[in-house]
This record gives sequence, C-alpha cells and structure tokens, in this order.
Amino acid sequence: MDKFMSRLLVWGLIGFFAQFIDGSLGMGYGALSSTILIASGLYPAIVSACVHTAEIVTTFFSGGTHLWLGNVEKKWLLPLVIPGVVAGAAGAYLLVSIPGETMKPYVAGFLLFLGVLVLYRFLRRRVTATQSVKVSKSRIQSIKFPLLGFIAAFVDAVGGGGWGPIATPGLILTEDTEPRKVVGTVNIAEFFITIVISVTFILTLGWEKFDWELVLALIIGGVIAAPIAALLCKNLPVKILGILIGLLLVGLNLRTLLIVLL
Repeated sequence: MDKFMSRLLVWGLIGFFAQFIDGSLGMGYGALSSTILIASGLYPAIVSACVHTAEIVTTFFSGGTHLWLGNVEKKWLLPLVIPGVVAGAAGAYLLVSIPGETMKPYVAGFLLFLGVLVLYRFLRRRVTATQSVKVSKSRIQSIKFPLLGFIAAFVDAVGGGGWGPIATPGLILTEDTEPRKVVGTVNIAEFFITIVISVTFILTLGWEKFDWELVLALIIGGVIAAPIAALLCKNLPVKILGILIGLLLVGLNLRTLLIVLL
C-alpha cells in the first residue's frame, strides 16, 4: 500500500510540474512528463497514450483559466484547431506503424532553431506589455495558421509531444502580440487536439493497455498546477516570458539531439 501511494505521489508531482511549465510557458507538458516516465521504465507507447489522456482534463482547466484571465486570442482558435484535429488523428493512427523516434532529431533541430530566434527577438528587440493585439482579418485567414496547427498536432501525436514547442514559437515569431496571448491560445487549442489524439489511441490500443492510475495521478497534479501557471503567465513581464520560452525550447531540444546523436 505504501509503495502504491508513493508511486501515485511521484506521478502526481510529475503532472504538477509538467503542467506548471506548460501552462506558464506554453509548452513542455508532453516532453517533460514523457521523458521522466519513460526514464523510470514505463513502455513509451503507454506513456504517450496516458499522458495525452490526462491532458484532456489538464488542458481543459488550463485553457479555461487562461480564457478567464484574458490570455486568449479567440480569432486564432478555429484556424489552429480544425487542421490540428485532422492532423492529430492521422498522426496517432500512423504511430502504430511509423516509429516517432525517427522524426525526433529533425523536429528537435527545427525547434532548436526556433528557440534561438525567439531568444534573439526578446533579447535584442524592445518588447512592451502594451503591444497591440489587433490582427487583421486577412492575416487570421492566412495559410500560416492552418499549416502551423496541422504540423504541430501531427508532430505531437507521432512524436509524443510537439504541439506547444511548435505552435508557441510559431505564433510568437509571426504575430506582433503579447506572449501571454500566445501561451493562452495554444493551451486552450490543445484541449481539442488532445481529445482527438486520445480517442484515436483508445481505438487503436484499447482501454486495457492504459495505466489508469497513472492517468489519474497526472490529472490531479495538473489540475492543481493549471490556475497557478495561468496566473503566473498573466503577470510575468513580457520580455522575461519570451526569454523563458526561448530558453525552454533550446534546452529541451538540445537534450533531445544529444540523446539521439550520442
């Protein structure tokens, strides 16, 4: 019984810190939690399925809190979510026959480049909290939103993570707006993407393959962290938030490249 409770406590703490990072910086939940759980000896496919299932609840609370705090640009949601739902289902289905590990070095290299660009923008350019968040209709309907949503969701499903690391810097680098708006929008859009990916995993793997104790522990930890992270995101200075996002991108993807190449 003590071993069971200690395992749930550890899993809950993993869910808490993963959601805290994801909710405040717009990325990192899947990458952090999956890395730790796989390193502890759990089967990668089960980890990916359980993490995505737990994210249904955590992204609901995180996205809802961001929406309540005004951290969401609503005009971005549909152009990101609709292609993301399609790509997420396709990616989860293809994961059965195509190993996501083969994509990791290429995705990591691309994300590392984005991280450097984000750091450059917020270290060298003056960014204020009063930046305009107005986005023209023509830009909202641009191909970059559907394309960004499609790529981010597909990589997330196939590689076990990637929605935040791709969508967050993609929006920061192409939209002249506050980072908190990007983080909040990415978080609430992820809720819909995660539902589709999780359902696809359930249909392909079966309910019996899931570790539901792990799912529950991740949910509890993530739900506790979600409002705290969203509040931090709203109040953190714009420049600091942008720099932290860039550093997280560089750190996570340098680690991935080193593991794959060495």
